[in-house]
Amino acid sequence: MSQVSDIGRGWVRLIGPGLLCLAASACEGQRWPSAEEAPPPHDDSRVVGRASVIDGDTLEIRDRRIRLWGIDAPESGQQCGHPDGRRWRCGTEAARALADWIGQRNLNCDPRGKSYERLVARCTVNGHDVGEWMVRNGWALEYRRFSKGQYENAQKAAIDAGVGIHEGTFEPPWEYRKRRRERSRQ
Repeated sequence: MSQVSDIGRGWVRLIGPGLLCLAASACEGQRWPSAEEAPPPHDDSRVVGRASVIDGDTLEIRDRRIRLWGIDAPESGQQCGHPDGRRWRCGTEAARALADWIGQRNLNCDPRGKSYERLVARCTVNGHDVGEWMVRNGWALEYRRFSKGQYENAQKAAIDAGVGIHEGTFEPPWEYRKRRRERSRQ
């Protein structure tokens, strides 16, 4: 049980009496708790569960906002350019691609810190790094300031293949946010 999360420890606390009950053959009426009834994880513990996609780099699992570590995806309202000059809502498409890929599968998110009251975590689906998938498929950029090159090969593959935002023109999400902040101050 080396990978027991706080939820797992909560289950152990909750089913401990149930195990004794099984041993004593006195389990009639025993109600097993649902995953929603398990104690919430602490900020420094692994978060496991089905996710709702907020945007291309933010998820929510059981009311916990999680920022994907090491990547930066286009903002929800951000637009990118097709090679022919047409604009498209690349932020919306990045979120949709992530939601489609995750589907109803559970995520395992290992905390790396906090940012704006959100947990920053490296998340996996069936052992596959979600951030790496987003970068490799051109839906996010490596946020090198934090990733320190972790997704360098994935980003090179996306650029070479011309997928996602790399099929045309785009503004890096961090520059898009900076420009919007500056514009709002004027």
